[in-house]
Amino acid sequence: MRQSTGTHGCWVRQRGRLYGADMVDFIDGTVDPEAQARGDQLFGQIFFTPDGYADPIPFYQSFLDEVPVHVSGFGGAILSRYDDSRTLLRDPRFGNGDAGPGSAFGSDTSEAGNYRREMFERRKEARPQSMLGLDPPDHTRQRSLVSRAFTPRTVEKLRPRIRELVEGCLDDLAEAETGDAMELLALPLPVSVISEMLGVPHSDWPTIRDQVTDVVASLEPSASLEELKKADAASTVLWHYFTDLVEVRRKDPEDDLLSALIAAADGEDKLTNDEILATAQLLFAAGAETTTNLIGNGLHQLLKHPDQLDKLFANHELVPSLVEEILRYDSPVQLDGRACLEPAEVAGLRFEEGDRVLTLLGAANHDPAKYERPDDFDIARYHGPNPAEPVMSFGSGIHYCLGANLAKVEGQEVFAGLLRRFSKIDDAGDRVYRNRLVLRGLEVCPITVS
Repeated sequence: MRQSTGTHGCWVRQRGRLYGADMVDFIDGTVDPEAQARGDQLFGQIFFTPDGYADPIPFYQSFLDEVPVHVSGFGGAILSRYDDSRTLLRDPRFGNGDAGPGSAFGSDTSEAGNYRREMFERRKEARPQSMLGLDPPDHTRQRSLVSRAFTPRTVEKLRPRIRELVEGCLDDLAEAETGDAMELLALPLPVSVISEMLGVPHSDWPTIRDQVTDVVASLEPSASLEELKKADAASTVLWHYFTDLVEVRRKDPEDDLLSALIAAADGEDKLTNDEILATAQLLFAAGAETTTNLIGNGLHQLLKHPDQLDKLFANHELVPSLVEEILRYDSPVQLDGRACLEPAEVAGLRFEEGDRVLTLLGAANHDPAKYERPDDFDIARYHGPNPAEPVMSFGSGIHYCLGANLAKVEGQEVFAGLLRRFSKIDDAGDRVYRNRLVLRGLEVCPITVS
């Protein structure tokens, strides 16, 4: 990006604000301090404060209104509008390489920031990147081998088994009548589904789930040194776990995804053993964590908007639309990142190789240029002949979430099951979000069912 003395970043200014391509005026590399400070303040409020964790939507609207295209004083650009975000995520001049959300601001020289960089460098040397951190052609090769298990047709065949697993969780919820929906439903269901797909033994589900929860904390810009150390240790545990499981499946294949990945490694299109391990760990983490948040966030919003819960009980056909609206309104993934691979211009900013950029998916999902009444939770938004714009929650381009179809089906089955089994769902205490926002989800969600 264009540089200014003593400050990392690219800068565009007009009338005291940073703007995108439609209103941009390139200048000589100087920065508008007021606009930059305001954008950094808003980013900090979203990702580092209790108010941001509880409800980032007001801050997103301020971002969209005041600094929709922002260059941070900490290094890196931030895009918040729907079209800008989608354009960048689809642009082959930007890649995923080292551009994960947690590594986006390389100027963090705190003890945690230094540990994060050392941890990522150490992992890169010791283990291969998962496809999430690869660019073509390696990404294309790996994804083509794995994506066959996540096509709409393949996932639809899983629906009856997903429904059985949902019913088992709902049995526990019905017996308890009052309890934490995260522990009784939102956590166990996705873990059960992805574990069965991969072939993880039932007895290991709780342990692996806890390790995944620790690992994904490293994606958060606000992760503490203690959280990063726990994530580091958990990543090693998972790597060794799947190393052992791959060896078991190599000797004794079963009808599961892990055995299929091993078979693919022995075929014409080969996955190395390390690539199988990286893929298995990625699929488990992504398949469990994000869908857990989808279910929990959805329950929270329905309880927070009782008129919409009443509408859902009155019309069960709104379930698919409900899932889409949960993804839009309170996305399980709020942030994505890219690194520039070659000189490019996007959203009015000129990037050079190595420059980093973040897309605020949560803000893009509330862009008034794309959605009417974007801050209203409307479960019928995607119902009928004229649905709203597709959500940005799964990203876009070649890194579009592999498990998007699976997450939607799981969400549909959970909320359809709640409607079948219960006539009433009520609050049973305070619902609390975790101090995380890249992967946004609840810590607890106490409910009562009858």
